[in-house]
Amino acid sequence: MTKNNWYSGGALVLLAVLFLSLTMLSANLLTGARVDLTENRLYTLSSGTVNLIRAIEEPITLDFYFSEDASSDLPQVRNFARRVEELLSEMARRSNGGLQVRRIDPRPFSEEEDQAARFGLESVPVGRAGDTLYLGIVGTNLLDGLEVLPFISPAREAFLEYELARMIFALSRPDRPRVGLLTGLPMDGGFDMQTGQRREPWVIYDQIDQMFEIERISRSASAVPDGIDALVLVHPRELDDELLADIDRFVLDGGRLLAFVDPLAEADTGPDPSDPMSALTADRYSSLEPLFSAWGLKFEPQRFVADLGQALEVSMQQGRTTVRHPAIIGVTRGRMNPDDVTTGELDTVNLASAGALSLDEDSRLSIEPLMMSSSQAGMLDAERLRFLGDPSELAAEMAATGENYILAARLSGPVSSAFPEQNGDQSTDINVIVVADTDLLSDRFWVQQQRFFGTVLLEPFASNGDFVINAIDNLLGNADLISVRSRGVSSRPFVLVDELRREAEQRLRATEQRLEAELAETERRLNDLQQARGDTDLTVLSPEQEAEIDRFMEQRLDIRRQLRQVRRDLDRDIEALGTRVKMINIFLMPLLVTVFALWLGWCRRQQMQKRQGAAT
Repeated sequence: MTKNNWYSGGALVLLAVLFLSLTMLSANLLTGARVDLTENRLYTLSSGTVNLIRAIEEPITLDFYFSEDASSDLPQVRNFARRVEELLSEMARRSNGGLQVRRIDPRPFSEEEDQAARFGLESVPVGRAGDTLYLGIVGTNLLDGLEVLPFISPAREAFLEYELARMIFALSRPDRPRVGLLTGLPMDGGFDMQTGQRREPWVIYDQIDQMFEIERISRSASAVPDGIDALVLVHPRELDDELLADIDRFVLDGGRLLAFVDPLAEADTGPDPSDPMSALTADRYSSLEPLFSAWGLKFEPQRFVADLGQALEVSMQQGRTTVRHPAIIGVTRGRMNPDDVTTGELDTVNLASAGALSLDEDSRLSIEPLMMSSSQAGMLDAERLRFLGDPSELAAEMAATGENYILAARLSGPVSSAFPEQNGDQSTDINVIVVADTDLLSDRFWVQQQRFFGTVLLEPFASNGDFVINAIDNLLGNADLISVRSRGVSSRPFVLVDELRREAEQRLRATEQRLEAELAETERRLNDLQQARGDTDLTVLSPEQEAEIDRFMEQRLDIRRQLRQVRRDLDRDIEALGTRVKMINIFLMPLLVTVFALWLGWCRRQQMQKRQGAAT
């Protein structure tokens, strides 16, 4: 073997040793190092999280329970657990000693497993040997505070930072803020008179209960309880003047108010919950009069906003194609206030039969819109929704005004009391958020619940819950937790495709309406011809009738061809858009990388030439 061959072989061995050494060192020294290339920086600690953990005054301990042996055949779960541990370690590192993290392996029949069960952690059966997997977190403080994440689902990894920040925030406060809740809707579950079973509380009710101490207020109460930090009114119907006067006093004294009113609350069961017809015949609108009038806030409690520009697709009957419902709308980021902390980072909030808010000309209030309709919207009577069969009928009835209606708003500025005899006539600045819809609180408009080995997992498809908690947090003055929560975005709608579909559907609707009109006119002509004949044998058609039928058949074939052409145009537009995206992904990005590599190589070559020239 020649000397050069020995050198070549030694170089290869040396490179192999260096590679293995660097791999082992990187696994230990670079643990937790990440480059976050996501658009919303989902895997980088937000400033709100950093502020929360640095503000910890008394030590907080987070115990991360993970079954090492039971997950040996589950590489995806083990990788997820590693990411969870890295996130916890990063939070502990940034907390300046205020946050301690411990990893606990609850082996079968061990004291650690008994602790996990006592804290309420969920055990998931895995494998055929009867092994159970624990993947949860228990948080404690020095004051016997306890917060538990029973099971961390890998499907909710995008929400993990918020869940941990919420846990730390709750443990860092000795007392939770008290939120007074007055509602005319069955948010807390209760008893279902029709099925004879107990209903589960709404998800938003559970979330409010986790974050704050709820003080329930009866609609028959005469006053707001003392010590309330914020007041939430949901569908305030049939309130006594005495209670309204005290709500007025609460707001004028600087109390924070979040009010949800509605032209037609779908969850309102009516005066007799045991009667299914009660909700169909009873009034289901709510307002906050006479407070609104005293503030100079205009709200028509029996008219809703129909919005074609943000209408969502719904299925009225199983097996039928979906149609866009102008009364059920998804307010997108472009129609939410980007500068307000409650809506600045939200993607979509779904509403149904929402009303419109505006100010009187002589109102001294300032109104800051939080959510708005598109310009393809108009107002319709809420009664039209009671027995609506085809949502597309609303599109034909409404007239788009080009106005962007305010669906939710922040009110600030001086107001006078609606009850001057009880509360005086002095002007006071208020801080109030009003939402012209209550249906956004219902589960079916924003969240799905799925069971995973006995654990209920929540899968939000809209940001309704985030908006509500954000609003309460903001009224209480906590902006850090809002900034963390707003990062949990799971819906990224393809806006351009939706616009193409919406335009095509409008063309389809116009063609379908023309078809129905021509069909009705043809049937009328057939009836007229039949009555004019006066024959007893109705099965025999006259030449005029046969010609009319032939003409109708040709018209129907022609219109069907037009419908197919519209659908082909829609598919062609979407396919063209998809082709452009594929071209960018397949050719443009590699081309940019190649150009960058060539430029970098050229720069290095120029530097080498300069060095060689300087050396000579």
